Amino acid sequence: MPTTISIEPPRQAEIERLLHLSAEYAQSLYPPESNFLMSVDELETPDVTFYVARGQDEEAQGIAALVSVAPGRAELKRMFVDPLARGQGIADLLLERIETDAMIRGIREIVLETGPLHEAALGLYRKHGYDEIPPFGPYVGEEFSVCFAKGL
Repeated sequence: MPTTISIEPPRQAEIERLLHLSAEYAQSLYPPESNFLMSVDELETPDVTFYVARGQDEEAQGIAALVSVAPGRAELKRMFVDPLARGQGIADLLLERIETDAMIRGIREIVLETGPLHEAALGLYRKHGYDEIPPFGPYVGEEFSVCFAKGL
């Protein structure tokens, strides 16, 4: 059975483990004030759709959230793939599913923020047609933020 992507609640032990790994990774690269990570409580709000990638064994291998920020616009947050599952195209699958769902919901633009040291993320977003844009919202003036957008 191939990797499946589904919408699930973020408050699950295995998901919280991935969120913790994601936070540890971000904190190893950037100072605390430069990390804009959403908590589980924030991920449970009605404006967030939370995606989980599961492998053959049904174990969570990757996560991502799509946050509605304005009519027709959403922000991609908390995209992360378990280090043990990397190199299998899971991030590609997550991003493709999110973009498809976003178009169906009438979202015409996805924006996101990552850091300059997240080389794999930078490559992923560029590969999928995201263009670098000036920092927006809380990322304005943030030296460790690289922002992207893609029209759908």
